[in-house]
Formats: sequence, C-alpha cells, structure tokens
Amino acid sequence: MKIQKVEKQDTEFKKSWHDEYLKWVCAFSNTHGGVLYIGVMDNGEICGVERYHKLSEDIPNKILQTMGLICDVSILDDNGKKYLKIDVEKYPFPVSYHGKYYKRSGATTQEVIGVELDKMILAVQGRTWDSIPVPHVTVDDLDSDSIKIFRKMALDHNRLGKESLDVPTDVLLRNLRLFENDYLTKAAVMCFHPDPEKWVTCAYIKVGFFADNDADILYQDEVHGSLIMQVEKTMDLIYTKYMKAFISYDGIHRKETFFFPKEAFRELLLNAVIHRDYMTPTPIQIRVYAHKIRIWNIGKMPVDVPIEKLFKPHSSEPRNPNIANVFFKAGYVESWGRGYKNIIDICKLRKAKLPIPEENSGGLVVECPPSKQYLDAEKKQGKMITEEVDKQHPIDFPKTSHRLPIEIPEFAQKTFELISANPKATLKELSEKVGVSDRSIKNHINILKELRIIERIGGKTHGYWKVNGV
Repeated sequence: MKIQKVEKQDTEFKKSWHDEYLKWVCAFSNTHGGVLYIGVMDNGEICGVERYHKLSEDIPNKILQTMGLICDVSILDDNGKKYLKIDVEKYPFPVSYHGKYYKRSGATTQEVIGVELDKMILAVQGRTWDSIPVPHVTVDDLDSDSIKIFRKMALDHNRLGKESLDVPTDVLLRNLRLFENDYLTKAAVMCFHPDPEKWVTCAYIKVGFFADNDADILYQDEVHGSLIMQVEKTMDLIYTKYMKAFISYDGIHRKETFFFPKEAFRELLLNAVIHRDYMTPTPIQIRVYAHKIRIWNIGKMPVDVPIEKLFKPHSSEPRNPNIANVFFKAGYVESWGRGYKNIIDICKLRKAKLPIPEENSGGLVVECPPSKQYLDAEKKQGKMITEEVDKQHPIDFPKTSHRLPIEIPEFAQKTFELISANPKATLKELSEKVGVSDRSIKNHINILKELRIIERIGGKTHGYWKVNGV
C-alpha cells in the first residue's frame, strides 16, 4: 500500500530511523508543523520498520531531551507492516537542535543561519523587522524637513486631521506606533532620520544610466537620507536628469511626454521602498536606458501574492508594516494592495504600456517599457530635427554651438559644445580641449550617442559628427 501523499513542506518519508532525523522535527516546529513517517519509502510505499515499539518510546524522549518538545508518535499498521507517524506542531518560539536552527523549504530541510535566522526568530515572535527598537537615537536626531513633509502631506491627503498633526513630534511618533517603550523603532529611523545608514547598511537608492549593454554604465548617482527624502529626491533625479522628455504645446500650455508616466513610476518606487528587505545589505537599484527603465529591490514575494496576482485584486502584505503605515498616513500610498491597480489606471489614462514585473536575484525587478505615444513623438521630432539641419546646412555640418536643455555630466556638455562648433573634431582634439583622457571622452561621446543627440557619419579619418539636438 502507498500513502496518498507526496513529500512537501509539511510531509516527509523515511525508510528507517536515524537520530539525525531530529533535525526534521526541529524544522517542522520552526515552519508550519508537519508529519514525519518512519517506515515509508520516498514514493510513499509502506515498507515497515523494525523495533517499532522501542522506537515509539525512544523517539518522543529524544525529542523532549534535545529540543524540549512534546510530539505525538503513533504506531500504524498496513497488512502487518508497522510504521510510525510523528506529528509535529508549529511552536511559538524558535526551536534549536544541538544549538542549530532548521526550517522547511518546500520538501527540503535547511539550516537557518545569519539574516535568515534573525527573520525566523522575528516571525515566530509575531514581530517585524521595522518594529525593533533602536537605542541611542532621540527625536531631536530626526530630520525636521522630513517630518514637515509628512505633516503637510498627511494634512493635504486628509489622512490625519489638523488636531492630530499640531502636536509635539514625540507625540506624533507615538501615535504612529514608532516607539517601543522609550525607544524609537527602526521604522522611525528609516522614515525620518537624515542618515539611516548608521543603523541599516545600504539603506539608499542607486541610479545609473546604461547603454544597451548592462556592463556599459555611462553615469550614476546615489540617493541618501530618510526614506521620505529618498523618494522625493529620486523622483526629481529620474525625471530631470535621467529621462528625456519630448516637449509639445496644447495652446499656450507646455506638455512633457516621458516614455513612462511619472505617477506610475512613483508607485513602483514606493513599492520598492516599502517592501524592500532591509535586513539584506543591498540598495534599491534603478537602471535607466534610452527606451526602458528597470527598478529592482531585494526581497522575495509573499507566498500568497505571486507575480501573476500583482495586477489583480490581492491582499496587502507589507514586509515592513510600520514603514508602510507612515507612507499611508502621509498619503503616498493606498492600503489593501491597490498600488498596481493605480498603475493600471495611470497607464490606461496616459496610453502607456504596463510595467513587466518578475522575480530576479532574490528580489523583484519591474521593467517599464516606452509608450507608443513617446516613440511616435521621438520619431517625429527626430525627423523634424534632421530636416531643419539639412535645410540650414546642406553639407550636414552644424555650425552653432549651444547648451543642451537637459542635465548631463558637465564634461559631456563641453564635448557636445566642441562637436557642435567643429563636427570634424578628433578624439585627441576633444580630449585636449576638455582636459580629460581619450577614454573619458569616449564615455562622454557614448552618453551623447545613447541620448541620440549626436551620431557618427563616416569613418574615423574622413567622417564627422552630426548633431541631432534634443
């Protein structure tokens, strides 16, 4: 006869008993509980076990002596074949076996060490990372500008009333559940301290502009400070320095068209900040390309919210609920997992393509593609620029140097001005006038080429630079 089950997170089959299987008991108690069968083959076929009476007495004693657990061990019979069933409950505290901790992951038993052990201990205690108190930091150490922004946004979005906000900062933070007795919590430090990296390694956002090859980074920035300031600074940085906008006018009103809607990207950034696993020392990473943007944050998706459910109604399970509460009360985000619903609505309104999420490198990466509206505008503007240049300079040599209406590295700006004045300038001439190495000049030229500001016509010796503008 076979047991009509398969080995999984809460089920394990063993042909015979060895004391090392006490690790499996430890793992079940630290995860969701489970059943360990002795005298059963891996495929579920019952083979029976010898000395079953003695084992039924020895095993519970060994479990009690090594781990302090009480487990029910029963003898089952299948046509004369005796086998054991060990029922293990999930325990409300971390359980160790000979000083080591184990957990179940799928159908495997794994030792838990380092950060994973910290997470497990917090989980079995019913606590979250951002609720841990932080000693030696006071309300006076917090960033007053971050707190001002919170007060203003909470009032503007009607999340808190004027009476609730017109109180001393320590009272406000206590009302936000950001105190543990007399200590500020990690949520308070992360949201409002000017330098949370004193306590949390890599608590910042890294932004880079890349060529088509990921290995070719053209320029980069890091955004530090409180989480509230990081969100504000990153949005400003992305949409002023890193993303090109096409300008059009509706009557007298100026209109900017970005390849991905600003409001939708803000939702993705907030998701990354709120759901990031801050116990792992890896910053949020944003990669910007000419026609896409990718945002990645460390932290696995909740079991109950797989990738395919993100764009459907789903429960809200923030990894850092106290940080999430601060951003909710400030009006940055909605509760109940509505972030991706908002993104759908924004993309539909802006006629943009939906972002593409996927699990990658232990976290979530979301790729934002360009909208058809942006690509059409880019194509139209490129054609207009080409026609204007051809009209003014039949031999394709632009004659006038001018500054670009976008923010790029200063040496790239100088390189552009020299090329505009002299389209036949060589790398050596450019490096001498700018005052940098040939290699640096190549990097700055790559920036201009990636932004489609310039292009090379012809070879190294007899060619020239054609300026397309922005």
